[in-house]
Formats: sequence, structure tokens, C-alpha cells
Amino acid sequence: MDIILVPGFWLDASSWEEVTPPLVAAGHQVHPLTLPGLESAHAPRAGIGLRTHIDAVVAKIDTFAAPVVLVGHSGGGAIIHGAVDARPDRVARAIYVDSGPLGEGGVINDELPAIGDDVPLPPWELFEDEDLTDLNDELRAMFRARAVPQPKGVAQDEQRLHDEARFDVPATVIACEFPSAMLVEMIGAGHPYVAELGRIRDVDYVDLPTGHWPQFTKPAELGAAILAAVDRER
Repeated sequence: MDIILVPGFWLDASSWEEVTPPLVAAGHQVHPLTLPGLESAHAPRAGIGLRTHIDAVVAKIDTFAAPVVLVGHSGGGAIIHGAVDARPDRVARAIYVDSGPLGEGGVINDELPAIGDDVPLPPWELFEDEDLTDLNDELRAMFRARAVPQPKGVAQDEQRLHDEARFDVPATVIACEFPSAMLVEMIGAGHPYVAELGRIRDVDYVDLPTGHWPQFTKPAELGAAILAAVDRER
């Protein structure tokens, strides 16, 4: 299958490089994306918003004749959900890596400190301890060296959705920071944070205990988890 990989904030296509080998070995075609404004630290980011990134994913979907699998990490989960909404008949499965679908009117994170049109990678002290599990000093230095400022509009724009057929697209949630049982419990309690996830009719949950960046802390395990989810569609 064709698998489109959408990175989270501050990351480009290369962030998936240690995750994709088992997918390629299994015969799948992988398409990691670098989204607009993330091409380099000096790329222009003015005017780039959430819809810009969703449209970039939709444009990639439209290059394939058969339905694709979408994988979104962190803020990329909101982006792939917008693409599912735009092309529900062209997505075989949506895989959310330590993320989930963002519902109508939601924002990814409008509390991140911005400088002009940029949201730089914040100091580690601004993250929760759970975010940083297994992200040792070497990995932190690597991440910060490669991090590209996120376009402010992507973080702050409201999600706009139009097609309830999105709820018919099967989904997999790979839970890292918190166990999937907590998400299921929150859905049962009607928590607004998981309201959109709770409306998807077919959801699988996979636990991959680590921090918020499993592509760095447990890349082989993440690749195996994605492969298992993709193989459900074969």
C-alpha cells in the first residue's frame, strides 16, 4: 500500500527515516512529507495555516489511484484528520501516533510561544515529563539541531470539517505517553478532548509506552506497530 507519513511540529520528512525500513521491507511504498514552511529554518512561514498543510496532504492523496494509509504524529494527527474529512473515500486507514483526530473548531496548540510567524521548538522545561520519557540527552540534542520553526497558523488555526463520512474511515491510535485504556475511559466519560475520536466507528488501539517522539525513542517498535495496522487493510 501507499503510506503517507505526516510529521509532527518542528519536523520534516527525515524524521521518519528510522521508522520506515520494516514498511519498505514488507513491500509497502512510503511517502514521508515535508510540509510547507518546514523545508528549512529560513523557509517563509507567513500565511501558512492548518488548511495549507491539510491541502498538501490531500494533494498527495490525489496522486494515487488506490486508497492510501495516512500516518500522523502529534500535530500531524489533526492534519491527517482534515485530509480524511476531505477524501474519506480515498483513505483506507488513518493511524494516529501519540495523537488523535481534531474536531470541528479545535486548535492544535495555541499556547506555544510564537515569534512573528514562527513557533520555535520550546525549551525542554516547557514540556511535561511524560513527553520526554526516553528522550535522552543525545536524542534531545539531535532533535533540537534538526528542529525547524512551525508556522504559527498551523498551531493556532481552527479545524474546519465538512463530511461525516470521516467517521467511517478505520483508525488506529498508537498510544505512547498514556495507555490506551485511559483514552477509552475518557471516551466513556464523554470527555471533550476525545469527542471526535469517540465518533469514529472502527478504532484499534496499540500501546507503545515511551515519550511523545517514538520515531526517535523507539523507531523500530513504531515501525512494527504501523506495519501491523497497515496489514489489517491487505
